[in-house]
Amino acid sequence: MELGKNLTARIIVYAMLGAAAFSVAAPLALMVLNALRSNFDILVTPLGWPSDPDWGVFLRVWKEAGLGRAMLNSLLIAGATVIVVCTISSMAAWAIARKDVPGWMVISLYFLTTTTIPIQMFMFPLYFLMAQLSLINSPIAVIIIYSAIFTPFSLFLLRTYVLDVPMELEEAARIDGASDWRVFRSVILPLISPGLLTVALIVCLNVWNEFLISITFLQNADSATATVRFYQLTGRYGNNLADLMAVATLIALPTVVFFVLVQRRFIEGVSAGAVKG
Repeated sequence: MELGKNLTARIIVYAMLGAAAFSVAAPLALMVLNALRSNFDILVTPLGWPSDPDWGVFLRVWKEAGLGRAMLNSLLIAGATVIVVCTISSMAAWAIARKDVPGWMVISLYFLTTTTIPIQMFMFPLYFLMAQLSLINSPIAVIIIYSAIFTPFSLFLLRTYVLDVPMELEEAARIDGASDWRVFRSVILPLISPGLLTVALIVCLNVWNEFLISITFLQNADSATATVRFYQLTGRYGNNLADLMAVATLIALPTVVFFVLVQRRFIEGVSAGAVKG
């Protein structure tokens, strides 16, 4: 009887996981398949299989759409944001986990509150501020905003990793003459590296796919990110669905490959952080 219940539960779980995986993979597969078809075939049968795949479409739209500059902008902005967020949140997490910070409950409540407020409510004052600082169409503007958005979440996540580091390790390092900076760099950072990888992946994927802030603060072609460039190309390729799907495939490909390569470490990092501290 117990075996039958376990088998039924397992079947239900696998069915739900399969449905979730299909809901994620199906749109990606459809996007790639339609990129290889002609525009006429897509209009006639949107769910059809490419009879004569046009693999050259990807190279053609890469050159015509100027995706190289846009994807480089996205990479630089995502990389800079990851560095800023990981640096600030790891230092702050260590200080908060080890020190008796006055008003920590108020600070944590403030951080939690800010993460629940929609970014749209801050767009006008942020735009006015960045315009006063002459940072419109500058990657620095969006890097600052992204860093402010993702730092609170990263701080709370990394704090759980720091709490799991035995105090004895830090005390032993200080007995050997290590300064606070040396303790942080040589003891804390290596031990919370799974958490840093998790933060880096979450921030990188979200920044790469973000659109609203990018389209607001990066308005010219030279500073546009990949998602903004895709939006700008919808008018040009609006009647050519195959080329539009090819552009979307090229923009999505780096994030898909990156996640596939680090997914195991990401899942391990999230699972570890969920049960610590």
